[in-house]
Amino acid sequence: MPRTIAEQSSDLRMGTFRLARRLRAEKADDDLSDGQFSVLAALFTHGPHTLSSLAERERVSAPSMNRTVGCLEDLGYLTRVPDADDKRRVSITLAPSGTDIVKATVKKRDAWLTHALKAVTPEERATLADAAAIMQRLAGR
Repeated sequence: MPRTIAEQSSDLRMGTFRLARRLRAEKADDDLSDGQFSVLAALFTHGPHTLSSLAERERVSAPSMNRTVGCLEDLGYLTRVPDADDKRRVSITLAPSGTDIVKATVKKRDAWLTHALKAVTPEERATLADAAAIMQRLAGR
């Protein structure tokens, strides 16, 4: 019996969440929370941010982001740089160690997924490649 779109949606959601959870477990610093790594990855991908723009990007409150940034700053993963023209404005940037942790985590996650993909058939890998393109398109909506 064919599955409904709603049932297929549920299966896709669960599969996506389970795979994402498994990939998130692969990180170069096991003490970093998912939220902390997300901040580092956002800075790596999108460059320096103000605290408020980073909070908006990560969909958290400014006080919550301030705590996260403070913790990451204490760990040496990022720095706060005062604006030359407006001393009230601070730019949050990745420190070299923050860049290193993002690159190492991405490498570790890619290695895990590469190993996992070796366990499926070439046809399944082709299907997953097609699905990845479709998922990227859906995520862009």
